[in-house]
Amino acid sequence: MRPNKILGLIFSNTYDQYLNELTSLRSMGSVPFGGRYRLIDFQLSAMVNSGIGKVGVITKSNYQSLMDHVGNGRSWDLARKNGGLYILPPFSSTGSTGLYNNKIQALYGSADFLRHSEEEYVLMTDCNTVYNIDLTEMFDFHNIKNADITIAYAKGKKPNIDELMSFELDENGRISTMFRGDSDGAYSLNVVLMRKALLEKLINEAAGLNYSSFADDIIGRNLKSLKIYGYEFGGFVRVLDGMQSYFDTNMELLKSENRKALLSSRPVYTKVKDDVPAIYGLNSSVSNSLIADGCVIEGEVENSILFRGVHIGKGSVVKNCVLMQNTYISDNVNINCVVADKNVVIKPNKMLSGDAKYPLCIGKGIVI
Repeated sequence: MRPNKILGLIFSNTYDQYLNELTSLRSMGSVPFGGRYRLIDFQLSAMVNSGIGKVGVITKSNYQSLMDHVGNGRSWDLARKNGGLYILPPFSSTGSTGLYNNKIQALYGSADFLRHSEEEYVLMTDCNTVYNIDLTEMFDFHNIKNADITIAYAKGKKPNIDELMSFELDENGRISTMFRGDSDGAYSLNVVLMRKALLEKLINEAAGLNYSSFADDIIGRNLKSLKIYGYEFGGFVRVLDGMQSYFDTNMELLKSENRKALLSSRPVYTKVKDDVPAIYGLNSSVSNSLIADGCVIEGEVENSILFRGVHIGKGSVVKNCVLMQNTYISDNVNINCVVADKNVVIKPNKMLSGDAKYPLCIGKGIVI
């Protein structure tokens, strides 16, 4: 299977409700992560690194920041005459009735885009998964097994997302059973590969029968009639199912082995923003932290991730925090286990603390 015969589809708003502290004003795909990235960067980079040259991003709401971030796709080499990056809003199709409620409706609303795409296969992903994977190995597996559908999975404790399905697989890797509920074992990452013609057929049938669940009504109902295989993603794979997992996954990047596994095996592309180097004051102290360009550090920073343009005032102590772009920490502030969205201001002489198992989140633009 040649990657240029594969169309990428990314659902940018799936599972917004699980991270509503950060998605009330943006889509899941545009949630900042790791000091410089957005969550959609990992999906786009994995596709581009695997040779996919045409990607559609299915949106639903709050996608202004997403459009600002991805632009015309130039940062991912997707600004092309043939193929490239396409933003698919919820009203893009003649048959669309407005905002969709599930993936079946979203795909049915994007029927025109699918129909006019010349690619033979479709790869679908969500934006709440952080990984850096060579998808060509999944493509080869799909061919070798002569599969109708291949679904990527990981092993371990299933994330706390009701819609995610757990698997039982036979000795050949074919999915024999799907079920819901907490479990330790194989669980879906919602990375799905199939022929475009098969997807169109299944979606049209599901829409006609008023089905609502892609997992239950399209995958689950066809386990026996179609050859549906599971392909295991190994390495650093994290599914974000809430603020706790978002905080924990960011903190994991402070370990060099995790940064290497996620960011060094293959490039992760993002929108480039040139800025001045970080400035460190005479009495500043920084340890085990990721500091982006444009930051001004005059206090103490420990075990934290600072995005571009963050200011830490004199006498302030920042520990175990994720501070997004242009957060301003005034003088003599002490914060611990805090996630601050963009443009947050904390005035002098304040003390704020969450816990490693219950981080405190401060919404975008809030002044304390």
